[in-house]
Amino acid sequence: MRTLAPSDFTSATPPLELDDDEIHLWIFPLHGSAGGKSGATHCLRETLAAYLGVDAGALRIGRNAAGKPHLIDAALQFNVSHSGEVLLIGLSRRQALGVDIESGARARPYLQIAQRYFTADEAAALARLPAARLADKFIELWSAKEAVLKAIGRGIAFGLDRVGFELDVEGATRRLVHLDAQAGTPEQWRLVRLSPHAGITGALGWRGPDMRLRAFVATDADAAATIRVSCTS
Repeated sequence: MRTLAPSDFTSATPPLELDDDEIHLWIFPLHGSAGGKSGATHCLRETLAAYLGVDAGALRIGRNAAGKPHLIDAALQFNVSHSGEVLLIGLSRRQALGVDIESGARARPYLQIAQRYFTADEAAALARLPAARLADKFIELWSAKEAVLKAIGRGIAFGLDRVGFELDVEGATRRLVHLDAQAGTPEQWRLVRLSPHAGITGALGWRGPDMRLRAFVATDADAAATIRVSCTS
């Protein structure tokens, strides 16, 4: 899997010109009252409105049966993920996509979760890792699975074991090797690991041709001026 490192994310203010063969990724730091669901929703709506050149109040957002949000009567594909004080938004003109962001590892029975919900090969690969590395590699794998499931418009209830990855000897998520027939074949998919900042792990996935990726971080100063309304107030 390709990785977008911190140096691949540049500071900017939306909207930017989005070409048909591009995917834009935006990381927003959310602080204070904006760190909750309402703040993330507000920031998402303002970002979508800026790209479409309309008022945020005019947007119509629907959800499919699995809860994936989508714009109604608007030529813009998007996906969103929110973890703690970090918001990730992925945008494309035509390409359906899925994104996931995870901020910080918490104490959880990672290996037991993997053995119950992941593929047998994934669980075995994680079991071989030193304890100090397990949490980070579990989260990296989880994030890749979520990105695929969100791209196809399904949640984790679809089955985490229906999306299988190969892990290398260090535990890094290497490539997609198994996929439920409803989601196509692994060769049709593009996966990108996101590492915008220490302690933050994410993934982007889509089923389709290669796309040009542009990744941005709205710093506190940028966000205060972003899309006319602060996402950090």
